[in-house]
Amino acid sequence: MENQPIMSHQNRTYGVANPGYVQTAEGAPAMFAPPAADSQGPSAPPASMFDSVPGYEGTVAGGGGGFLPPPMPTHPVPQPEPGPQQPHWNIPSISEETAREAFVLFASSKCCYNASPAKDGVITNMEAFNTYRYRLETFTESRSTEWSHEPYSGQPVDAFAQPPPGPWDIPAKSPNFFMDDKQIIRVPNTSSLKSCHSCVGMGRTPCKDCAGAGNKVCWVCNGSGFRHGDDRCHHCSGRGRENCTRCHGQGAKQCETCHGKQQLLVYIKLTVKWANSSDNYVVEQSSGLRLDNLSKVTGKELFKDSQYMVYPVMGFPDATVVNAAQRLVNEHQSKFSQTSRILQQRQTIELIPVTKVTYSWKGNSHLYFVYGNEFQVNADNYPATCCCTIM
Repeated sequence: MENQPIMSHQNRTYGVANPGYVQTAEGAPAMFAPPAADSQGPSAPPASMFDSVPGYEGTVAGGGGGFLPPPMPTHPVPQPEPGPQQPHWNIPSISEETAREAFVLFASSKCCYNASPAKDGVITNMEAFNTYRYRLETFTESRSTEWSHEPYSGQPVDAFAQPPPGPWDIPAKSPNFFMDDKQIIRVPNTSSLKSCHSCVGMGRTPCKDCAGAGNKVCWVCNGSGFRHGDDRCHHCSGRGRENCTRCHGQGAKQCETCHGKQQLLVYIKLTVKWANSSDNYVVEQSSGLRLDNLSKVTGKELFKDSQYMVYPVMGFPDATVVNAAQRLVNEHQSKFSQTSRILQQRQTIELIPVTKVTYSWKGNSHLYFVYGNEFQVNADNYPATCCCTIM
């Protein structure tokens, strides 16, 4: 028999065969939530939302269209020129006093080191192992495009007014050489007006928390309308459901895509990136100090050359530096010229001072290294350490 009342003695609520109606024990109609619907909306704008723009046919939405190779230059590019001749530098070894002061400062900075070896140890030998570091920096500009959109609030709509300029013809700001930066530019003559795809031009979307119902099962009584026995739930007034706090009972929220504007300005976004890429080569030295320690210090600059494209270093006393310069210059030009425009290159050569110090303490011989302009110290086998326990 249709609409036959059905009683549940466990939660004292009455239901009917009609799924659109629920009755509490006191006869008050309970709030009803329809079946949950898919309120997520489209995950991405449809392809039909984007116009076909000459010169930008491969542009896609969201993920970017990839880096665009720069066009061939219309005028001769300047040729690299040999850099200035390298002066002869003679960096003397550090003094014993400097070596000891650096060692004492090092030991004092360690909470578990006894400073006695640094203060009382007798220096028996100091040996210089100065080395070279060659660095090549290449500063590039790259450009990529992608379709983008934003809520429409009166921005100019200029699509098809005239052909848009090419991605490498659009003026960008003047960058500071060798500093990473980025600029976002709206490509002229690509902006059009479209109905919002997320809310189908309504300006509002179903609330995800309540599936558009405006209410949810009461969390206090779990939808029964009662708390203990015959005690009516005061949180939901016995209805078994409560208003959704996210949408304030409206069942819908302002569209997050168009911000309630119902329309979107759709355009091609150009991203201009300036990046400085650097590679180093450090000449191996036989002191025993690991090369990775030298990456944290500076040296005495012996040579510096900056121009549009540098010429590999020639005539430097150390042949390994010359070979490394030739290799890195070739690698950078091959690597970066395919997807970006090289704006400037810079190469430097530093002489990094490294001194191996041997000292005696309590009848045993030990050693440490002092390196870099900062007089950093490396002492892997310091003879007076203790185990610290943090309470």
